[in-house]
Amino acid sequence: MTTMPRVALVTGATQGLGLALVQGLARRLEPADTVYLTGRDAGRIAEAVNATPRTGATVRGELFDVADPDAAGKLAEQMRQRHGGVDVVFGNAVMRIGPDDDPRALIDSYTQVNNFGTTRLLRAFAPLMRDGGRLIVVASSLGTLRHLAPVLHDRFDALTSLEEVDDQVAAWRDAVADGSARAGAWPGFVNIPSKIAQVAAVRVLAGRRREEDARRGILLAAVCPGMINTPTSGAWWDVRDAPSPAQAARPLLDLALGPVDPAHYGELVRFGKVLPWRPE
Repeated sequence: MTTMPRVALVTGATQGLGLALVQGLARRLEPADTVYLTGRDAGRIAEAVNATPRTGATVRGELFDVADPDAAGKLAEQMRQRHGGVDVVFGNAVMRIGPDDDPRALIDSYTQVNNFGTTRLLRAFAPLMRDGGRLIVVASSLGTLRHLAPVLHDRFDALTSLEEVDDQVAAWRDAVADGSARAGAWPGFVNIPSKIAQVAAVRVLAGRRREEDARRGILLAAVCPGMINTPTSGAWWDVRDAPSPAQAARPLLDLALGPVDPAHYGELVRFGKVLPWRPE
């Protein structure tokens, strides 16, 4: 990390894991540092900032709707003007779909947040990373090709640009919306293709930045926090024995603030270990 006051930013940070990441960063960083707690609702941002203990770094609320096509670029420019760069970015914003929801009705909003929101964040903030920085997308262990039918692997494997990732997401979104996705071998659980596309986006950007980031000590990675005990996860699974958001945040904070492991670069990491992208 740099010796300048450090700047961290977390998207989707008004509750759950995002809020735990903000609070953990604030505890581990210094009083001169700043952690941006971002979300799309000003009232919830204010409540989350007020609920954060006043220890360590300053926590500052910032309105940021990742579904807005222009928001990431505007916020990145504000960060450049205020601080000259950023040290830690967690892309954690997520729209969730419950077991009783119809994916066909929600898939457009879902991909705008989870997928196009991710690629916008990567485009906007990768150029702002300072030496020693960390740009981390919160994904899932579902984000590997082993969870996708082999006939669909080439949709997300060996892509060369974020635009190609967006094109594949758009094609999948349209197939879900018009009901043809199941006939095309897409899984019914939309979280799977979405997470695979998030990890594919990280891999694509890493392929373009690897040499420069290695020289500058920057880590770009996706991360799986594992199962977390939250009401949203509880709608799908029995999470009574799962870690709390604060507990789940610890390995992610270690990844963001600890030494860089070169093996993690451009990969999906869970509890400090790389999850293979392709089926073994």
